[in-house]
Amino acid sequence: MDILFLLLPISLMFVLAIGAAFWWAIFAGQFDDTQDAATAILDDDDSHC
Repeated sequence: MDILFLLLPISLMFVLAIGAAFWWAIFAGQFDDTQDAATAILDDDDSHC
């Protein structure tokens, strides 16, 4: 039971850190252009081989 006093604060710190990183990623524009990365493989020019 004593281990909960250690694990709960550690897990809450991880949740807050992941939430802060996700919040930063949203407002830094990491998810603004999702189509170009998805279609980049289709636009690849393999005619030089």
